[in-house]
Amino acid sequence: MIHENLKPFPENFLWGAASAAYQVEGAWNIDGKGLSNWDKFVRIPGKTFKGTNGDVAVDHYHRYKEDIALMAEMGMKTYRFSVAWTRIFPNGKGEVNQKGLEFYSDLIDELIKHKIEPILTIYHWDLPQALQDEYGGWESRQIVEDFKNYNITLYKAFGDRVKYWVSLNEQNIFTRLGYQNAMHPPGVKDDKLFYQVNHHANLANAIAIKEFRKYVPDGKIGPSFAYSPAYAATSKPEDLLAAENAEEFTNHWWMDVYARENIQKRHGITWSAKGLLHK
Repeated sequence: MIHENLKPFPENFLWGAASAAYQVEGAWNIDGKGLSNWDKFVRIPGKTFKGTNGDVAVDHYHRYKEDIALMAEMGMKTYRFSVAWTRIFPNGKGEVNQKGLEFYSDLIDELIKHKIEPILTIYHWDLPQALQDEYGGWESRQIVEDFKNYNITLYKAFGDRVKYWVSLNEQNIFTRLGYQNAMHPPGVKDDKLFYQVNHHANLANAIAIKEFRKYVPDGKIGPSFAYSPAYAATSKPEDLLAAENAEEFTNHWWMDVYARENIQKRHGITWSAKGLLHK
C-alpha cells in the first residue's frame, strides 16, 4: 500500500523498548526469589546455545538505575518490563516476598523519576517451578486461581503508578514451544495437552482482566500476541491450503476446542473446517 500523505505520530505516542525478567535481571536466587521453570530448563544439557543461562544476564536487578539513566539519555518514553512471578511468590503462592515487591516498586519509581512511562508485563514465560512440580503448571486448571492471586497482589502494589499492563506475553509462543516442539519448558510434545494448556491460559487471562477492572479502574490491560503470518510457497491449491492451515494453527486458535464445545452446547452451533455453521 502506498500513502501519498503520511500522518505524523501523535505527540503522546509511546516510543520505547521492552524486556523480560529472565532475559535481563539475573540475581536468579537472591533476596528470596524462588526457582522458575527457566532456571531449571536451561540446566538441561543441549537446551540452550553453549549452555548459556540467565543467572546473571545483564544484571538489571542490581544495575537498573544505570539502565534507566541510559533509557532517558536515548529519549525513550516508555519501558515495558516483566515481573518475575517467583520474586513475588517464591513458590507461586502463599507468603509474599517483600524484597521482590520492593525491587519492582523501586524500578517503577525510578522510571517515573526519569519521565519514562512504565508498562508492566505480568507473565513473560517464567512459571514458578513449584507450581509445575505440584500440579503441572499450565496443564492444570488450578493455575487460574494462583495466577489470579498473583495478579491482585501486583494490582494492589503498583496500580497507583502503573496504568499500562500486559497480562500474558505471547501465549501462542510459550504454549506451542513448550507443548508442541519441546523448545521451551516443560519440554513436552503433546498436541492434546497443548490445547488444554491454552484453555487454562485463556481462563487465566480472562480472570486477570476481570480483576484488573476492580483494582486499577483507570488503567489499560490486555495480552500481547506474536502474530506470524503464513504465505503460500506457490499459487498451487495444495500450497494455498497449507498456508491457510498454518495461519489457522499458528494465529487463530484463540477460540480453543473447549470454548467451541461450550458455545456449541449453549447455542446449538456446529463446526466445520471453514468455521461456524448454524443448525
